[in-house]
Amino acid sequence: MTMGTRVYLARLAGLGVFDPNGDRVGRVRDAVVRLRTTNRPPQIVGLVAEMALRRRIFLPIGRVTSMDAEAVVLSTGTLNLRRFEKRPNELLVVEDLLDRRVTVMPETGDGPGTQGNVVDIGMEQNRSNEWLVTRVAVREHTGRLARRGHVYQAEYERLRNLFGPTDTQGTSNLLALLEQMRPADMANALQDLPDARRNEVAAALSDRTLADVLEELPEHDQVEILVRLDRERAADVLERMDPDDAADLLAELPKTEQAVLLDLMEPEEAAPVRQLMIYQQGTAGSVMTSEPVIMTPDATVAEALARIREPELSPVVAAQVFVARAPAATPTGKYLGMVHFQRLLREPPATILGGIVDSDLDPLRPEVTLAEITKRMATYDLVAMPVVDNSHRLLGAVTVDDVLDHSLPRDWRDRDAVGADEQQATP
Repeated sequence: MTMGTRVYLARLAGLGVFDPNGDRVGRVRDAVVRLRTTNRPPQIVGLVAEMALRRRIFLPIGRVTSMDAEAVVLSTGTLNLRRFEKRPNELLVVEDLLDRRVTVMPETGDGPGTQGNVVDIGMEQNRSNEWLVTRVAVREHTGRLARRGHVYQAEYERLRNLFGPTDTQGTSNLLALLEQMRPADMANALQDLPDARRNEVAAALSDRTLADVLEELPEHDQVEILVRLDRERAADVLERMDPDDAADLLAELPKTEQAVLLDLMEPEEAAPVRQLMIYQQGTAGSVMTSEPVIMTPDATVAEALARIREPELSPVVAAQVFVARAPAATPTGKYLGMVHFQRLLREPPATILGGIVDSDLDPLRPEVTLAEITKRMATYDLVAMPVVDNSHRLLGAVTVDDVLDHSLPRDWRDRDAVGADEQQATP
């Protein structure tokens, strides 16, 4: 970095952080602004990076040797792994300042200012090697729903209310930033927001995105967000969740609220969720997905490969095709066996699935415990196992991610549950 180079901080969010050897040590999540008691511009003192196990740590700006559109590079691989905590005189760019409603005064200093929302914060290095807030990108507020104002840059000195009350914050620019992330990363970012802003941002997400994010949040955050939605919207979001995740979330609500939301869901979407909620917690029935890839024995390898290529399928669900007689929706006709995707790749496209099905593996019954499922998966190196009823009809499949999710402590997704002991480490 050379002195005078301007860096826009919101653009750094999501970039990889690398040590001097080129090894990745984390990902940028935010930047820390320190307020000053004088009229001098605020100082950028460091970045917040996310490490393994969702730990957020502080990276002093002096440890950063370069920042560009591709990566942030550090001068050392030795990091202080104490969990980041914001101090009273500090603010975070993405969390606290993005979308803030501000007034931009005229360059001449005379006349009324114009209203706008913060899009980004620009910093520059002075002769003392301090990084200071010098410019702010602002989107003009038009007051018209159908028209977005243009974005322009203004000197920091012209802004008013940049550090005012948080109720002047909108959500549009933060949403644009979050929607570039994977659902797990988006869920992690939401956990860092104050409750009111987190709920506001979550409510502004699309039904599909919010469903994906809820599946990655701790249960108490799932419930907090869901109950603040109107019931029709909550039912729409539940419809877009995987049935097993929707069942787990509904199980955290009072029985009366469960009934209301299930009744508001489309019957065909609510049916598998109702079925999953019947099974005892900690069994195959309670953790299985009721929507694995199921095909009839007369389907071809080409048809099966086309099915598992569908982008909405997770890797573990797409790793195998379960073969059953019609009907192909759970509960199916008689379960015949499974075909792993590697076998599909080795067979001619016109091959019939019924001729290559693997029927050696005994399927699970709904009452089998997670401990037993874990042992069997480990013994046979499986990523999914079928679950059948007394009539040998396929009810669903338990996948390895289901097992991990329910075997870990209930609060494993909650970043606050991880200890914050200070330690030194070289990644």
